[in-house]
Amino acid sequence: MIILYEDKTVLAIDKPSGMMVHADGRSLEPTVVDWVRENYPELEDVGEVQLLQNGEEIKRPGIVHRLDRETSGVLLIAKTEEMFLNLKTQFQEHLIEKEYRAFVYGVIKEDALVIDRAIGKSSGDFRKWSAQRGARGKMRDARTDIEVLVRGKGITYIKALPKTGRTHQIRVHLKAIHHPVLCDPLYAFSDMKCPQDLGRLALHARGVTFTDLSGKRVKVSADEPTSFKDFLRSLHA
Repeated sequence: MIILYEDKTVLAIDKPSGMMVHADGRSLEPTVVDWVRENYPELEDVGEVQLLQNGEEIKRPGIVHRLDRETSGVLLIAKTEEMFLNLKTQFQEHLIEKEYRAFVYGVIKEDALVIDRAIGKSSGDFRKWSAQRGARGKMRDARTDIEVLVRGKGITYIKALPKTGRTHQIRVHLKAIHHPVLCDPLYAFSDMKCPQDLGRLALHARGVTFTDLSGKRVKVSADEPTSFKDFLRSLHA
């Protein structure tokens, strides 16, 4: 695990793709929480417990937010209860700036666009969310700003700036405009092939900017993984 930033109240790590943030009650694989417990045992009682679908309650020491298993990049971990509550409020009030990088299927013609679509549950799969017609349940406002960085070989490399924090938001919004994230097992269309030289969900949390307890804005960045850089070069080949 790479530590990107650390002070007395907060820790920022670069979570690798393929690692869960916390246990799901079904798998015994290592998680970020396991790493925190091993390296920062003093954080055991910081934060809140998580109620799993099987009814089990688990502690999530210092975990304020999460990234999907296959998403890599910046993850914040609070080291004190005061900072946990502070960060929780910043996330709830959308005061934390988040920046992602992603490869998507197809060529996005606009250089920049705003996806402003409410998100609800998918009517066809309980694992999914939807920003399209037929979504069910409570619809929650969601906005993602998109900037195109590179186009090539029927693929677009983008910067995504989520202004809200809904589950799977970037993946759902990109599916809604018919440009799913490359290698997305949930939201890519069945006829879309995953490039073998990428082989993972092409979504990376590039940066997070938050306010520390002194009122100073802190920006933490995680460089794109090697697989992203190599794949980007292949678009120009």
